[in-house]
Amino acid sequence: MSGRRLIGVAVTVGAIAVVAVQFFAATGEALERTRAASCRALAPDPIPPSLLNVDAPDFELSDAEGHKISLRSQRGHPVLLNFWATWCPPCTEEMPSMETLAAGLEGSDVRTMAVSVDENWATVKSFFAQGTRLGVLLDPSKEVPKRYTTEKYPETFFIDAQGRVRHYFINKRDWSKPEAIACLESLR
Repeated sequence: MSGRRLIGVAVTVGAIAVVAVQFFAATGEALERTRAASCRALAPDPIPPSLLNVDAPDFELSDAEGHKISLRSQRGHPVLLNFWATWCPPCTEEMPSMETLAAGLEGSDVRTMAVSVDENWATVKSFFAQGTRLGVLLDPSKEVPKRYTTEKYPETFFIDAQGRVRHYFINKRDWSKPEAIACLESLR
């Protein structure tokens, strides 16, 4: 192969590499814009000032099997943290869509933590008589929601993989929308 031909091939390969890098960079930027738009589409409420730019308050609660689960142990994973109760009509109305979301997240690194403020596990287990894909925890003392300035239920926090509250939602939402998964996945 002649020197000219080699130079031509090298220039062509170089040009293709530059275009490929630009394409993939633009694709990544477009994906980030799409995920950010997904979060906006969920219409989050303003984050309480005490939770801005700080680590989300840690806690440790038991699951239905008695295992202690802490928020700190979820670091490295996006977390949906929901405060709810079986006696709260908007909470119970929201749960089917939260179950749909949990099903859509199976196999991903996103964690769900549905913290019930009911009095006991019997009530919560009765509510989920068919089982649940959600990570359900119990806080009958209602101390953990207070750390998040939560007074009404349901309230939901999207926490990024670094442990910071990124989005906050007051009242029930339709979590079955694809935007919910996209938004949570953007928090890696």
